Amino acid sequence: MESTSKYVSLAINRTWFFCMERRRIALKVLEKIGVSVLIVLFITIGLCYGQSGAMQHLTKGVDYAAQGKFIKAKDEFDKALKADPFREFTKESLRIIEEVNDKRIESEPAIHFFKGVAYVMKGQYDQAISDFTKAIELDLRFAEAYYNRGNVYLQKGGYMNQAISDYSKAIEINPRLDRAYYNRGVAYGKKGQHDKAISDYNKAIEINPRYADAYNNRGNAWYDKGNYDRAIDDYNKALEINPRDAGAYYNRGIAWYEKGDYDRTIDDCNKALEINPRDADAYINRGNAWRKKGDYDRAINDYNKALEINPRFAAAYISRGIAYKNKGQYDQAISDYSKAIELNPEFAGAYNNRGNAWYEKGDYDRACSDYQKACELGNYNGLNWATKKGYCQ
Repeated sequence: MESTSKYVSLAINRTWFFCMERRRIALKVLEKIGVSVLIVLFITIGLCYGQSGAMQHLTKGVDYAAQGKFIKAKDEFDKALKADPFREFTKESLRIIEEVNDKRIESEPAIHFFKGVAYVMKGQYDQAISDFTKAIELDLRFAEAYYNRGNVYLQKGGYMNQAISDYSKAIEINPRLDRAYYNRGVAYGKKGQHDKAISDYNKAIEINPRYADAYNNRGNAWYDKGNYDRAIDDYNKALEINPRDAGAYYNRGIAWYEKGDYDRTIDDCNKALEINPRDADAYINRGNAWRKKGDYDRAINDYNKALEINPRFAAAYISRGIAYKNKGQYDQAISDYSKAIELNPEFAGAYNNRGNAWYEKGDYDRACSDYQKACELGNYNGLNWATKKGYCQ
C-alpha cells in the first residue's frame, strides 16, 4: 500500500491521543506513540489544549513543584484535576507530592523530577534528561524518573536502547507500571523486535485490561509480522473500549487493505475521517482503496483532499500519479511524480514510477534515466525489467 502509516501510540497516557488523533505511529505508529505522560503533556500543550483552564493549572503546578513549592503545586494540581478528572499526569503529580509529604520521596529528587517535566513541556529534551538523571542519582528507586527519562529518549529518536534500559529499570522498581511495559513495547517495535513488543503489550493489558492503546499497538505489531487477522482482532478490541479511536479505525482499514477487502478499508477510513476530518493519511488510504477498485476519479478526489490538508505530502503526489497513469493521463502522472521527487529527492519509487510513465509515452531515454536513478537509490525493478526488454543498457 503506497501510504501505510500505522497509528502507533506512545504509552504516555491518553492525553496525547485525544490531541493528536494519532499519527501510529506509522501504520500511523504515534508508532499514534505512548511517550510518557510527560512528553504527552508537552505535545498536548502545543497542539491541543492551548490555554485551557486545566492546562493553565497543570502548568502552574509543575512550575511551583520545580521550585519546591509543593503546597502551591498541590493546590494547582487539585484545580487541574477538578477541571479534567481524566488527566493521568495530574494524578501522578499529586501522588508524587503526597509521597514527598510522607517522606517516601525526598524533596530534592522531586524538584529535579518536576524540573525535567518543565523542560519537556518546553521541548528542551537534553535539559530534561539532565534533571531526570539528577533525580535518579538522588533517589535510585524513583521509578517515575526512570520512566520519564525513557520517554524523552524515545521521543528524541535514535536512543531506543537507552529508553528500553530506563523502562526496564522502572519496571524492576514497580512491576505494575503498565505504561512502562507499553512504551518499552513501542521502543522494541521501533527496533523491529515485534515479538518482544507483543510480549510487553500483553503485560500492559494483563495489568490494565481496558488499555485500548495497548491493543492498538499490539495490533500494529501483529500487522508488521504479517498476521492481519490477529491485528484486526486487536483493533476490534481497541474500538470496543474506545469507539472514538480514529487511529484504530485507520489501522484496521490498512489491515483490511492488505487482505484485499477494499470495501472495508473504505468503511474504516470513513469512520476515521468522521472523527478526524483533517487526517490526510486516511484520505490517501481511502483513495488507494478506490484505486484498487478501479474508481480512479474518486481516488484522485481523495488524494486532492489529502494535499489540501498537507501540500507537502509526497506520498499523496505518488498515489495521485499512479491514478493518473492508470487513466492514461501520463503528463499529469509525470507532473505528480516530479513533485514527489522535488519534496523527497531520495524517493526511489517516485523515479521508478515516473520512468514507467515516460515508457508509456514512448520516451525510452527518459524512462531509462529514471530507472537508473531509482536503481541507485535501491529500487531495481524498473531497470531490471527495461534491461530484459532491451530498452535500457
